[in-house]
Amino acid sequence: MPSSTNGHLPDTIKAAQYSPKSNSLSVNEVPLPKPGKDQLLIKVASASLCHSDLMLLEPNEAGIVLGDGRPVTIGHEATGTIVSVPESCTNPTLKVGAKIGFLCPENCCYECDGCQIHNAWCKDGKTTMGGFGHDGFFAEYATSHWRNAIVLPENLDLYEAAPLFCAGVTSWQGVTGAEINPGEWMAIVGCGGLGHLGIQYAKALGYKVVAIDLVDSQLEEAKASGADHTFNPKNDRDYLSKVKELTGGGCHAAVNYTNSTMAYDSTPGLLRIGGIMMVVGIPQKGVTLNALDVALGKYRIKGASNSVPQKMGPCIEFSAKHNIRPHVTFHKLDQINEMVETMHAGKARGRLAVKFE
Repeated sequence: MPSSTNGHLPDTIKAAQYSPKSNSLSVNEVPLPKPGKDQLLIKVASASLCHSDLMLLEPNEAGIVLGDGRPVTIGHEATGTIVSVPESCTNPTLKVGAKIGFLCPENCCYECDGCQIHNAWCKDGKTTMGGFGHDGFFAEYATSHWRNAIVLPENLDLYEAAPLFCAGVTSWQGVTGAEINPGEWMAIVGCGGLGHLGIQYAKALGYKVVAIDLVDSQLEEAKASGADHTFNPKNDRDYLSKVKELTGGGCHAAVNYTNSTMAYDSTPGLLRIGGIMMVVGIPQKGVTLNALDVALGKYRIKGASNSVPQKMGPCIEFSAKHNIRPHVTFHKLDQINEMVETMHAGKARGRLAVKFE
């Protein structure tokens, strides 16, 4: 509980923070965040855990920014209720009391050519991401630039929708970025937090789906999400040839949501000639590709991420229209390390989230 209050707002709040010095997570009492001139103040309803949050605790070669050495509140996908709106906000739907989901970039212009691709490439070169370069959303209250936010459609649950604001928009970009046609085959590689949503999007778009994962419980989730066929490479060494036979020569696209270099090595084997490999998951070490195969057009390569705030609307609207439902297991904030251990052990089904009462 907060030690004191300032009107209806607490002076201090609880937040799950990463300490670079000890390479650990702990729940700390911190001051109530003060919104900047372009920021909303948000009472967080739910914040969900992403694998990139775990990368803070792991060595990586992916360029993940670890802040300036001070403890940083983790988390970059969340939903909540608006407490205050800055005068600079020109979006009339963002009002006090509105239920929103929101993304995490700050200190970017949102207007330059780089910001149309990803805010990390802003021409100003000062962009930071919540949970890494500045405080994120595993806290009772958080701030976010008003441009990062969108009001939730009425049929999206405030708590359950949190994973849509990283896992959802990222999996959506991975599926739609392949640009294949209804009735064609898509392989979803990795059926966890992103993959189980990717399967739902793919099926709603009319694709036939082959799901690949090393964990049987994830494949059960894949089936529940609508996958037409599932394969566990650990238990079926001939799965690539079976996929080729099943799909009449290979999938038209394969979306890799994993952080596994081995999974990336095998993904081209799922594709037909000229198929598309979507790079979404970020392994700790670099991925090796056969340049000759790419040069000769054996397969093509595209990438996808959570993209930019102005492109999240179609995903959220589609999710509401087609009843895309994240599988969410809720925890309390003081269970954050238990959540991390569950993800590290590969035992998470869908997404793990903190539900703030």
